[in-house]
Amino acid sequence: MPILPQPGLLFTLASFIAIIAVLVVVHEGGHFLAGRLFGARIEAFAVGFGPELFGRTDRRGVRWRVNAIPLGGYVKFVGDMNEASQLDPSLLSLPESERRGLFAFLPLWQRAVIVAAGPAINFLFAILVLAAYNMAVGYYTAPAQVARVLPGSAAAAAGVMAGDKVLRVDGTRVDRFEDMVHIVMTSTGAPLVLEVERAGRILPINVVPRMVRTVDRFGNVNAVPQLGIASPPERLRAVGPMAALKWATLDTIGITQAIWRGIRQVVLGERALADMGGPVQTAKIAGEQASLGLAAVVRFIAFFSINIGFINLLPIPMLDGGHLLLYGIEAVRRRPLADAVQQWAFMSGFAALMSLMLVLTWYDMGKVGLWSRLAGLLG
Repeated sequence: MPILPQPGLLFTLASFIAIIAVLVVVHEGGHFLAGRLFGARIEAFAVGFGPELFGRTDRRGVRWRVNAIPLGGYVKFVGDMNEASQLDPSLLSLPESERRGLFAFLPLWQRAVIVAAGPAINFLFAILVLAAYNMAVGYYTAPAQVARVLPGSAAAAAGVMAGDKVLRVDGTRVDRFEDMVHIVMTSTGAPLVLEVERAGRILPINVVPRMVRTVDRFGNVNAVPQLGIASPPERLRAVGPMAALKWATLDTIGITQAIWRGIRQVVLGERALADMGGPVQTAKIAGEQASLGLAAVVRFIAFFSINIGFINLLPIPMLDGGHLLLYGIEAVRRRPLADAVQQWAFMSGFAALMSLMLVLTWYDMGKVGLWSRLAGLLG
């Protein structure tokens, strides 16, 4: 496979900003539409953070803004103290007649739906994008069967044989060869248990993946776990709307499971934090995928949308999952947590997210070679 040149810096930044803008509109659009559904008054819909570059106010009083820092966005409801939808304490003194349409005074279940609508629409958007892709291009798939075992590989050492039908990998059912690849690629090199069917018998086989150095089409070098199993020939199927939705939903579930495995591995110390990508690495990948054409960038947008939806559901204050956690506590206690406790939770969540972002950006700079270049200049 020939090595392609890396996209230029301006192309990479433009691709990243365009993709981020699309997904911010999708995510915040979920909050916006759900808020409209329940009659919540909305002050602003913003793409990006920081000072406003340009905007307009519609006839309902909503300020549509494009801000200077293109790394997210927000819907700000009337009465919110800030973009994280913290309640302005002064609203508590409002008479009942003036609370109508304020997000903070909606029933708890309606507030929870509005908050959950952002991540939910990210998943729905990914399914619809992948379904449209499947209908336009077709769907490539291969059965979860071993076509060939590479000599000297981990699978050969474990006793895997050509013709084995793989049923489960580490307890997770696999229906397609792609399912098995996803699980192995997101593993850490620890032993895996393959449950295979051979000549009518079900056999468990312990396999220790081997870390193999790979070079992608842009020359990026990675060490990935491999079993050394060759796939049967992929078949391109023409699919209708229902089949396209089915395969898109299965792919979305598989990607979500892979994201969860990666985060769990980092939390448990099985995988290094440096393996996670930050904004610089994400921008780099966005530029690479955009340079490959429309089909690649469409699939990347779907993958990135699933990531945004999943990350936002994590129970960290400042994220949608943090709001839902506080609402859950409120439902159990029959009253919200004290303002001071909520303020502490949001500040802690903000500090944790910013710290993580800085650490990931530091690692990203190393991955793109910035630190080695600086060392060379200083040396």
